[in-house]
Amino acid sequence: MSTATPFHAPSPATAPALSRVAFIGGGNMASALIGGLLKSGHAAESITVVEPSAAQADRLIAQFGVQVLPMAGPALAQAGLVVWAVKPQLFADAAAPCAGHVGQALHLSVMAGIRVQAIARATGSERVVRSMPNTPALIGQGIAGLFAMAQVTLDERLQIEQLLAPTGRSLWVEREEQLDAVTALSGSGPAYVFYFIEAMVQAAEQMGLGAEAGRELALATFAGATELARQSGDSPEVLRERVTSKGGTTFAALNVLEAHGVKQHFMFAMLAAKNRAKELGDEFGA
Repeated sequence: MSTATPFHAPSPATAPALSRVAFIGGGNMASALIGGLLKSGHAAESITVVEPSAAQADRLIAQFGVQVLPMAGPALAQAGLVVWAVKPQLFADAAAPCAGHVGQALHLSVMAGIRVQAIARATGSERVVRSMPNTPALIGQGIAGLFAMAQVTLDERLQIEQLLAPTGRSLWVEREEQLDAVTALSGSGPAYVFYFIEAMVQAAEQMGLGAEAGRELALATFAGATELARQSGDSPEVLRERVTSKGGTTFAALNVLEAHGVKQHFMFAMLAAKNRAKELGDEFGA
């Protein structure tokens, strides 16, 4: 049985229009989603953000022209969709003043660790979708894992896809616990890529190229190799073998990586991230 559903962009004929949208939290991910909504034609006056930080509120008003409230209140009852975008450790405090106002809304969480049942208990709504996005969403190149409670309709799933589409791709999973693996793979994944780029730049300096040239070469190599893998019908293993001539330079490099167990240790690292995601869920979102 398939465990995930590939992304598909909702068409105007099938995706229901989003109604008034409320954001609880106005940080980077909320800003990316608000920007996408406005670019897709959503009216600024139909977007409300609850953001207690005055500096952040001023930025949101200046950048997007949306309504910003310092605290939750009855105005949230008008929202058809509520997006939770606060840090997980702040969820309980942020949700308390929302109770009684958002029970009729569809809810989308972009918080790490907070589970759908916790959101349902806090909001009084069982129409909850949990998302695990990643930071490339800020430039429209992200990918988000999604899980929906059974009460969420197909039309509401399409609404969520419509909201997230400007930030990148989406992937539905069948079981909520699979989001821990999504967190380890793509949620934390950009940091792994940056880690390897960092190592390549440092090696470039040691080899006499300099940091600027090393950075340009490393970034272009990652971008090109990723795009080649995306377009190719061949597996990463086959693609690797094609550039690894026995006795050659790539062969020498990969032998060192294999001798030090880099692939196995990298897999151990991802399992550690998955386990930590579960621990955070147990701590903040049970």
